[in-house]
Amino acid sequence: MVLRPQNAREGGERSYKFECLPARVFLSLDRAKLSKIVNLQATCRLLRLVWMKKGTFKMKWETLLNSTRIRKLFGGRPSQKSEDDLRSEFDRDYGRTIFSTPVRRLQDKAQVFPLVQDDFVRTRLTHSMEVSSVSRTLGAWVAKWMVEEGELHPDSQSSVEVITATCGVLHDLGNPPFGHAGEEAISEWCKNAPGVQNLFASRPQLFGDFLGWNGNAQTIRLIGKLQVLVDEFGLNLTCATMSTACKYIGSCESVSSDFHDRSKIGYFFSESELIEKVREATGTGSARHPLTLLVEASDDIVYACVDLEDGIKKRLITWDELEVNLLEIAGPCEHTRKAIKAAKELVGDSLDGLARDEGLIQAFRTYAIVEAARAALEEFKSSYSLIMDGNYHKEVVKEFSASGLIRACKTVGRKVVYECDEVLKVELAGRKVIQDLLSTFWEGATDYPRFSKLKPFAKKAFNLMSNNYRKVFESAMNRIDRAEADAAAIDAYCRVQLICDYLAGMTDSFATNLHKKLTND
Repeated sequence: MVLRPQNAREGGERSYKFECLPARVFLSLDRAKLSKIVNLQATCRLLRLVWMKKGTFKMKWETLLNSTRIRKLFGGRPSQKSEDDLRSEFDRDYGRTIFSTPVRRLQDKAQVFPLVQDDFVRTRLTHSMEVSSVSRTLGAWVAKWMVEEGELHPDSQSSVEVITATCGVLHDLGNPPFGHAGEEAISEWCKNAPGVQNLFASRPQLFGDFLGWNGNAQTIRLIGKLQVLVDEFGLNLTCATMSTACKYIGSCESVSSDFHDRSKIGYFFSESELIEKVREATGTGSARHPLTLLVEASDDIVYACVDLEDGIKKRLITWDELEVNLLEIAGPCEHTRKAIKAAKELVGDSLDGLARDEGLIQAFRTYAIVEAARAALEEFKSSYSLIMDGNYHKEVVKEFSASGLIRACKTVGRKVVYECDEVLKVELAGRKVIQDLLSTFWEGATDYPRFSKLKPFAKKAFNLMSNNYRKVFESAMNRIDRAEADAAAIDAYCRVQLICDYLAGMTDSFATNLHKKLTND
């Protein structure tokens, strides 16, 4: 809300009227800007209201660490736990995650180099394990500091560690085959497939989920619904873990490049009720869970540093070339210089050739991650009030003191590793694989449930898709109120989502081999 001056009554004081202004904008106004809206007297009144408003929302760890499980939020039965099970609910989340099918699939999903037979280059699984390790460390540091500051009860210290470790493993579960190139291929198919967009005429905003389809939102869908154990609540995680797993906070209708936490779709329309209930249970409102920042920073730190290690292993760059580039791009960043110096001192002159390069990059990776993690801790501590007020909308790695180090690593990685011929060729081939398969399975999804005799292969395509995903799809279709004006759009939404779910769950090898079998290519 904002005050707008109204016409003064005769002989009376000029009045002011509240009018709508986005809360995010309203709360960011400083005294100078406010004074331009109304006169000084009204500004003072407004400032008091602003400060009161700012004080009304503050996340609390008692609710942020809510151990209620998703099924119970929807009125279902509580999770069963034996009397001799000494694990906390968050430890159980970690166990469910580690033993889940989507985590196993990560071993055959690329981190950078798809479909490689190399036993050294990282897969999405090894990357997730590394992110989990750094997340746990950051969580432990932050929890210890919060206990010392009286912000967190000592009994909750271990909970923070386990939640961050769990979400480090979870963070890439929704990624499709061929990584980010796969995300783009799915969105491109949805945009260009003949007649698909027209199916959303009664509610076109629903189509936005597919134009901006991404693995982050798919992760929420996967762990909250698709990974069927005994019912439709996915892994049935705790509210705290589910909330921390939400990297972005907006639906497709609220995506904004002005704020990092809204720069991508955070959840799909199909999970909007789930997100609403989790937010209410954890008290985050429309803000990110504070622990999300630690997991996101860990992901950025890890892939920025370790992808360079894979690049040297693949002989795309030498250590000497890398060192020159890092120092030039990072500029005065002391963290970069310290990591390089420490690596060179550790390795010394004991190695030469490729062995020297590999030894130096491994040592650099170790020191760089430690430098960046410590900087992330300091950023969290210095921004704690903003974070707990829900007003921290930035990327930690762009704000902390080691930003030059991460920027340099990402810049070199993008030029040397991510855009090398080997990666680009496989990503282009992957695009065809994904889009051909989407077209094949779309025939089955569109013809369900009657399956016309004029399309004899539609039923075969439908039946070839995952049984679990088909059950989730059929359940969603049965819940559609056909009397509603937007029923046709929701019907189309479920059909497109089915084939996206199936494709996203495939590994790189499975998608490639299935494509060969279906196309004789």
